[in-house]
Amino acid sequence: MELFVDSLTLEATLFIEMLPRFISAGIVALVIYFAGKLAAMGTIQILQRSSMPDTYHSYFRKLIKGLAAFLAIIIFLNMIGYSTLAASLVAGGGLTAVMLGFAFKDIGENFLAGFFLAFSRPFTTDDVIETGGITGKVRSIQLRHTHIRTSDGCDVFVPSAQLFTKPLHNYTLDGLRRGSFTVGIDYSDDAEKALEILQDSTRKTRGVLKLPGVGAQIKGLTSDYVELQVFFWINAKDQELGLARIRTNAMNTCRKRLIKEHFTFSSDVSTSLDVKLQNQKD
Repeated sequence: MELFVDSLTLEATLFIEMLPRFISAGIVALVIYFAGKLAAMGTIQILQRSSMPDTYHSYFRKLIKGLAAFLAIIIFLNMIGYSTLAASLVAGGGLTAVMLGFAFKDIGENFLAGFFLAFSRPFTTDDVIETGGITGKVRSIQLRHTHIRTSDGCDVFVPSAQLFTKPLHNYTLDGLRRGSFTVGIDYSDDAEKALEILQDSTRKTRGVLKLPGVGAQIKGLTSDYVELQVFFWINAKDQELGLARIRTNAMNTCRKRLIKEHFTFSSDVSTSLDVKLQNQKD
């Protein structure tokens, strides 16, 4: 019994001696943790004033708070004399990170690519992009993947690593998209007059922008007809009128005008869009 009392007295004495160190270490740890929370809040406020998607805001807030909490624990253990345990946590955390990195290589690669994409910002929601043969409108952006809806109604979730490592085509970065179509007329028709009609009719089509202007040219001389090509620009962010609809309206208007002016069409000519822009809808 006396031995137990002596041991208890010794432990109490050691605790009292360590108490100031515990208190000071706890205060320092709390200061570091709350400083991390303030840093996270400040970072989010800065990000909210930028064009970075809201998806990344939560990620950066959790990342900063997590790092602050980990740093607070390490400093707390060092201050109370458990430096060996603190070093073990740091080394163990590094080893765990390496093991998880090998085990979940693809997942980690996508998260890391999403992290860098958050700063480069090559696209945002509602942009029309193409990567790896997949073309569509961006619906949402996550760290691990980006949700793209194609023109045929298919929802594709593209890994961030693919967006980061492969060529990325953004058709709407400057808010403009270009469309084109071709028309074939008979060699006996006046090609210059046809070009004027095509430009004027396309320019008056709803949804076609005045600037950049509408262009028309003789694309080629085939054995059966003269091939004319028309270029026009639309507002890529227009939710009501898509490229396919505007192109259809422009072609129909041009067809009526050319018929009215007694131009002869060739049955061998086909209409086409630029391959990159074909069948894209808002």
